[in-house]
Amino acid sequence: MSAALVGIQAHGLLKRWGGLVAVDAISLKVMVGEIHAVIGTNGAGKSTLVNLLSGELRADQGSVELLGRDVTDWRQAKRAQAGIGRSYQRSNVFLDLTVLENCRLAAQAKRQLPFDWLTPASHCKVSNQVAHEAAQRAGLGDFLQRRAAELSHGQRRQLEIAMCLAIEPRVLLLDEPLAGMGAEETDRMLELLLDLRQEHAILLVEHDMDAVFRVSDRITVMVNGEVLASGVPTDIRRDASVQRAYLGQTS
Repeated sequence: MSAALVGIQAHGLLKRWGGLVAVDAISLKVMVGEIHAVIGTNGAGKSTLVNLLSGELRADQGSVELLGRDVTDWRQAKRAQAGIGRSYQRSNVFLDLTVLENCRLAAQAKRQLPFDWLTPASHCKVSNQVAHEAAQRAGLGDFLQRRAAELSHGQRRQLEIAMCLAIEPRVLLLDEPLAGMGAEETDRMLELLLDLRQEHAILLVEHDMDAVFRVSDRITVMVNGEVLASGVPTDIRRDASVQRAYLGQTS
């Protein structure tokens, strides 16, 4: 990669819920080719931060840049069209649809054809091709015709990633993609994330610290809506304030 490209950047994001400050003047940068993990205890503000970056929530103060463009006033759908893929803590797939159908729906959301209402959506060659490629990239190429309800928990999480990829993003905001996984499923997902890192900026919210330190290029630690520390994994491991607040005796 010849020149580093900023995937997504936050400047002084602030979000209040009444008297509670959920996110307090957070600034961070996620580069294309990087996995940037955000960690912290429950209630630290991690998911709120992801919602602000994706456009699901509107910040009270601060700004967001996506691939060098100010998207602060853009709604979630417009940010997704511009290059953000987002996954959620809870599985968010259509259980009665096949893997291919789930991915095709995501692909069609990217390239809507409101005036071509006579053509069945399943006949869109471009959407079908993108859906195939996304499922293959996420490791589900052998399960295209399997209903999502028949997939394992880990495979459903892979399907969520595939649906993100079907909108052809440059930035992936992944909220606890490893939740509920066993060791083998976790290894498979981490391999996928490392593969996707080559072409994407990945912001990873995760509680599995072993996994975080295995794959992250940079880690930001949040406490009570604020950034406690941010740096490369070796620096975060050695940071005494991080150990006291969150990691415990990890070094």
